[in-house]
Formats: sequence, structure tokens, C-alpha cells
Amino acid sequence: MSVIERPRLSPARMRPGDVMRVGAVGLRTRPLRAFLSALGIAIGIAAMVGVVGLSSSSGAELDRTLSALGTNLLTVSAGTTLMGEAAQMPVEAEAMIERIGPVEAASAIAKIPEAKVYRSEQIPEAQTGGISTYAARLDLLETVGATLRGGTWLNQATERYPAAVLGSSAAQRLGVGAAGPDTQIIVGGARFTVVGILEPVALATDLDSGVLVGWPVAESRLGFDGHPTTLYTRSEEARLEAVRQVLAGTANPEAPNEADVSRPSDALAAKQATDQAFANLLLGVGAVALLVGGVGVANTMVISVLERRAEIGLRRSLGATRGQIRTQFLAESLLLSAMGGGGGILLGSAVTMGYAYYSGWPSVVPIWATAGGFAATLLIGAMAGLYPAIRASRLSPTEALSTP
Repeated sequence: MSVIERPRLSPARMRPGDVMRVGAVGLRTRPLRAFLSALGIAIGIAAMVGVVGLSSSSGAELDRTLSALGTNLLTVSAGTTLMGEAAQMPVEAEAMIERIGPVEAASAIAKIPEAKVYRSEQIPEAQTGGISTYAARLDLLETVGATLRGGTWLNQATERYPAAVLGSSAAQRLGVGAAGPDTQIIVGGARFTVVGILEPVALATDLDSGVLVGWPVAESRLGFDGHPTTLYTRSEEARLEAVRQVLAGTANPEAPNEADVSRPSDALAAKQATDQAFANLLLGVGAVALLVGGVGVANTMVISVLERRAEIGLRRSLGATRGQIRTQFLAESLLLSAMGGGGGILLGSAVTMGYAYYSGWPSVVPIWATAGGFAATLLIGAMAGLYPAIRASRLSPTEALSTP
């Protein structure tokens, strides 16, 4: 007799759509648990995307500011003497700096310590509000790139009379909302009319908390001696470093070491570097939150395997292979992480755009941050679901079905 050989049956292969459907079974049957697990992933990804987005938006705002204001502004200010006393710049310092070939513009201010500022005569003498009085040249606004919030800047007529322009912080501290002929303050014991209010000055922040008056009226009414304290210069960009090398010696030939030269745009760049370091710290916090979310996904998957032993046994007895069981639970873990990652990316992007809009920044969410964040979620999901998937695949049909 011949033996009839039966053809060996191979298990049906699961197509990608089948894998997705069986992987979503556990999520559909336990939606609240799936939501809470995905929420942990979403919080971590939202934190990471938000931190990167806000940092990038802040950097874009800095680049826009420097592009508008320029990086060719240098300042030279009076430092200290060898004895530790406040140094004094020569009266001719501004004129001498203007003789430097590459210098395109120069202007100056002079701080007048004795001229205290008050809103009215009724304010106690000790309550100065930290406001300083400066004598200012007429071309100061163009040199430092400042703009007016309201009113007008000093001109050849008003610089000789008690007229003042307030910095943005000074106006706020004095409670002055608008400039006009009826708005007056007390400067050095005399009444001055507020003719203008400045917007914040990015490259000359000292002006924000200052009251600016004309050079002639400062000499005639406030006891100003004519010595500038800070000079601002605009130079050719290509020869900026050369100007920087000679600026102190030109401004104060007798004591160059008593003059401090700086580039205001460098301070903004340093501030951006500090913000970036802080952003990196927050990025680490987001990574920890993402890791915690991954632990939550792993915990959910382990519990899911324990609760669905009967389902696993039934599928195995109907012909499902260990690889298919492993694929099912791994797909469930990846779907769970992908849901959290997608939600986190949307939330982080929304926070970035909202804060950027509120701050007046350009909204920037780098593609690498969203793509990297989503890839991180899939990696976390694969790692979190790997052990539960292997554990589920190792259950024999009899063991799984006999477990109560």
C-alpha cells in the first residue's frame, strides 16, 4: 500500500493591514488605559518639541533683531582709574572718534548723577525709582537704532529747553503713558516736559531706564560739565575689529586703559547662549518624562498580556505562530507610543506657536525636532513592548487556555 502524504500547511501571513487591526484590538477594548499610557509619552514629547521650538523661535527673533539693528555698533564708556575711582572721558572724545576713517557715525550720552528724577514734587526724595538722567546728542536715535513709542525726539529747538524723552522702563516707573505738553516730571529740581517715549532699545539697554535731555539744557540747568560717559559708534562691518583696537586710545589718549570698549550685539549673543544652555536642561527634563512614559507603556503591555492569556491561547490553538503573537503585541505597543508621540508633537507645536505669537517672535518648529521626537517615541514603544511581546509568544496554547 502506498502512503498518501498530506500537504503541509503553512500559517497564513499577516499583511501590514492585518497587523494594524490586531494590534489595535487591545487599545479599542481598554481605551482609558490606552489614553493614560499615551498621555505619558505625549507629555515627554510635547516638552521636548516645545523646548526646541521656543529656543529656535528665540534664536530667530535674535537674528531678526541683529539684522535690523546691525552688528557694527561699538560702545566706549568711562571705566575706572588705577586707584579704583570713576574715570572721566575727555570733552573732545566724540570729535576725536569721528576722525577714525571707518567710523560712519558717532554719538554720545552723559550720565548726570546729581539730577534725580521724580514724577512730582510730592514724591519723597529717597524714592528715585532707579531712574538716571542722561544728556544726549541729537543723532543718538539713529546711531543706536532706537525708535519712538510716542511723541517726538529732541531737536535743535527743544534741546535748549526743559524737554525730556523717557526710556520705556522709566516711563513705566513714573506712570507716564503718553507724551505731551501737559505731561511734566521733575528733573534735578526743575520741571521738564515729556516730549517723547522710547521703545525698548535692544543694543543700548541703559537708555530704557533713563530720562534723556538735550546737551545744552543739561549744561545750563543741571550742572553738567560736558564730559561724555558713553559713546556709540557705527563702523564699516569689514573693518570693525580694526576700529575696536584703536577706539579706547582715540577716545581717551592720555589713559586708554580707563576706557572700556564693547560690542552690544555680543551681549545679545551671550544671552542667547545662556538661554540655549537652559533649553538643553529642559530638554533633558523632557527626555526623562519621555522615559517615564515608556515605562508606563511597558507596564500597560505586561498587564495586557496577563489579562489576555485566554485570547493568546485561542489564537495559538487556531494556528497563530509565535512570531504572529509577538508581532501583534509589538504592534500594539508601537501604536500606543505613536498615538502619544503624535499628540505630543501637536501639543508642543501649539505651545510654541502660541507663545511665539504672544511674544511677537517668528514661530519656528524645526522639522528635525518633530521627526526626531516621533522616531524617539517609536523607539521607546519598541523597547517597551519587546519583553511583553516575547512573553506572550512563549505561552503554549494549553497553558494559556488552562489559566483562569
